Amino acid sequence: MERGYKPRSIIEVRYFLMSAPILSLDRITKTYGETTAVDSVSFDVFSAETTAILGPSGCGKSTLLNLIAGLEPPDAGVIRWQGEDLAPIPTHKRNFGLMFQDYALFPHLDVAANIAFGLRYREMTALEKKARVEELLELVGMPGFGGRDVDTLSGGEQQRVALARSLAPQPQLLMLDEPLGALDRTLRDRLLTDLRRILDRLDVTTLYITHDQAEAFEIAGRVVLMRAGRVEQIGTPQEMYRSPGSVFAARFLGLDNIVQGKVAAGPDGQRLETPFGDLVLEDRVREGEVPVLLRPESGLRSDGESGLEVAGAVREVHFGGAVSRVVVETPHGDLTFMVRAGDTPPETGEGVRFMIPADAIQVLTP
Repeated sequence: MERGYKPRSIIEVRYFLMSAPILSLDRITKTYGETTAVDSVSFDVFSAETTAILGPSGCGKSTLLNLIAGLEPPDAGVIRWQGEDLAPIPTHKRNFGLMFQDYALFPHLDVAANIAFGLRYREMTALEKKARVEELLELVGMPGFGGRDVDTLSGGEQQRVALARSLAPQPQLLMLDEPLGALDRTLRDRLLTDLRRILDRLDVTTLYITHDQAEAFEIAGRVVLMRAGRVEQIGTPQEMYRSPGSVFAARFLGLDNIVQGKVAAGPDGQRLETPFGDLVLEDRVREGEVPVLLRPESGLRSDGESGLEVAGAVREVHFGGAVSRVVVETPHGDLTFMVRAGDTPPETGEGVRFMIPADAIQVLTP
């Protein structure tokens, strides 16, 4: 909405409030000595949206969270909440909830007291605090646990208590820093589903920090992929998986079938030359040496009128329930493909010849 513009109806006001970012990062930079932990990072977060900040260890994810929370000041750039610069606002007045991987529960307090600790700065009566704690215990699936000693709880139960404590003061922004990192895979998957349900029910704006792409894709509406302190790519989980913006993005998302190719002009349009043959490109791309992604979900299909033909021998077969992973050894390196449960995967050592369809072949940004 342009400065000076007056909305003509309440509908326009609501549309503007829904479409305008609630949190904006503008060229945020943070250095420690000679190390740049966050390097000119910019992105927006929208109201009631869960945004995952994804990346490997040391890429600046947690530092970014500390800057937003006000635990540290940025060296450059501006962080805005609803258009207002957060710099002059101290941490305890931002009303942002922060939950860490280790939960940081107080062992000398019971469950209810741990949750109520988040309400210590709120003007509430003892009865109101008690009601709020019981409401949150119900929300996280732990009714009746208020009097329990936190040391007697399982890891998953402690995680739920820490989440309830973070939600107790009804934060404007909830920030979760690797909240499931200390849990085993089975428990993590179950709690991730519960966490997504809770966040959807509360409509709370959330930043979710993780190094696990499956976790990020499961819980977030949008993903910010970081690398070495910078933003590598931003998009929905579907956009990011279907169209990784770089070799790093593809490999980090588990898309490792990358071969070197060359794009050159031809009589019938641009041609992509690869070790497995040539292909006419439908969409125009930059010419020259390029990395080429062969998507693993294309499977070991032998049908298809156009594409690249691959021949090799099966080196490994990894059964994964609904999907099996088949590693094929070729003269140009190993390639991995997914075979669904309805299709019988080949045996180890078996020779295979199949077509990778044109729509499963992508030219990446070098």
